Amino acid sequence: MKFKLESTDPDSKARAGVLKTDHGDIETPIFMPVGTAGTVKAVHQRELMDDIKAQIILGNTYHLYLRPGLDILQKAGGLHKFNGWNKPILTDSGGYQVFSLAANRKLTEEGAIFKSHIDGSKHTFTPEGVMDIQRIIGADIIMAFDECPPYPCDYSYARTSMDLTHRWLQRCIERFDSTEGIYGYSQSLFPIIQGSVFKDLRKQSAEFVASCEREGNAIGGLSVGEPVEMMYEMTDMVTDILPKDKPRYLMGVGTPANILEGIALGIDMFDCVMPTRNARNGMLFTSEGIINIKNERWKDDFSPIDPNINSYVSTFYSKAYLRHLVIGKEILAAQIASIHNLAFYLWLVGQAREKIKSGGFLAWKNEMVEKVSRRL
Repeated sequence: MKFKLESTDPDSKARAGVLKTDHGDIETPIFMPVGTAGTVKAVHQRELMDDIKAQIILGNTYHLYLRPGLDILQKAGGLHKFNGWNKPILTDSGGYQVFSLAANRKLTEEGAIFKSHIDGSKHTFTPEGVMDIQRIIGADIIMAFDECPPYPCDYSYARTSMDLTHRWLQRCIERFDSTEGIYGYSQSLFPIIQGSVFKDLRKQSAEFVASCEREGNAIGGLSVGEPVEMMYEMTDMVTDILPKDKPRYLMGVGTPANILEGIALGIDMFDCVMPTRNARNGMLFTSEGIINIKNERWKDDFSPIDPNINSYVSTFYSKAYLRHLVIGKEILAAQIASIHNLAFYLWLVGQAREKIKSGGFLAWKNEMVEKVSRRL
């Protein structure tokens, strides 16, 4: 994997670059649709490619390990062959999912022991095992196994958790470097910075991760309930420490405004379930603001969902028609809303990229943050 920095914004830390993988190039800043269990919910791969114009999608180690299971994935030739997506894939290590199973997991130095949310069966994830699992899944970018501390947590817990994450990272690196991909293309390992919202811990973790000299770096443990100002403060501090010639991934973030502010702070890669999850509940993100399509005001609005978004569903279907589908609980409603929201997110980061390259990013960002945050 190679990362080429193309442009930087003189008035912020925003950057535009290209991330080259064996499954294709990714133009940054980029948003990555979340396909947790091998599917971006309610969206075909053709729509991801042609309508949404996704360049990379996510899978999740925890979910794919449990179902369909490693045997099926390896027989298929990896996740790319299994789900038919021939562009890059990133897999989250499962650390966040194990963290969210607090009542059904136990952390040890060796790893995490947890019960499946599907059938209650007991499993163990170790740093070495998670590397092996992600080799079998076959993602282009794989994440180190970490512990994501809850918010709020006290300083002692955050420090102990960070130290464990660092020890696990060293084991991930040793296992990753001593093995090879099994499908004939290269894979890259991204470490994850932790430290909760404590400045000295975040600084220490960022310095440790930077010293590992991997091909890219991630920031985890944010967007877990902390005030948004804290998330921006931690991100700003960390991007000053991370190497400028490598991609930076802010995990699990977020709203359109969060993404724009993250780009201004020097982040290159984002993912979040929000565009698809909120779509299934009738919330639409548009270039003019946020729409609750269930509201009465849209029942006779026959204008397109968003004429500014170059996506079939955004320009073909009206707000009134989509509202009718949502109110009637038609399955097509989730499909249309999900495709639109993802297309909007990809449009937004694409616009940011253009502004970084042509100039005027900061003024545009400030205007767009206000616009995309307002309720229509």
